[in-house]
Amino acid sequence: MGESDLTVWVADTSAERSQGLRGVAALPDGIDGMLFVWETPVTPAFGMRDTLMPLDLWWFAPDSSLIGLTEMNTCPDGDCVSYPAPEAVSWALETPAGAHRFERGEILTTS
Repeated sequence: MGESDLTVWVADTSAERSQGLRGVAALPDGIDGMLFVWETPVTPAFGMRDTLMPLDLWWFAPDSSLIGLTEMNTCPDGDCVSYPAPEAVSWALETPAGAHRFERGEILTTS
């Protein structure tokens, strides 16, 4: 497994997690995505309402291991689907669709 250093925005409050990347047409240079953080494991579901770019959503278990990927599409017609976590997670990482590739079992480290 490789090691990737990403610079991300952090959403660690309810309001920030609710806002996510809604309304963002493109990430600015130097920003790779948004990391969603929960203090205790949760089983969230994400939506793409008002999100302007397709996203990859990487799910990380409480032990920091990558447990899954969800590819999320925009929903310009307003008919948005929900993208639930595959199990309880402590982190979720949104990146622009196709921008990164990680392997199941890779470990998330933060600094």
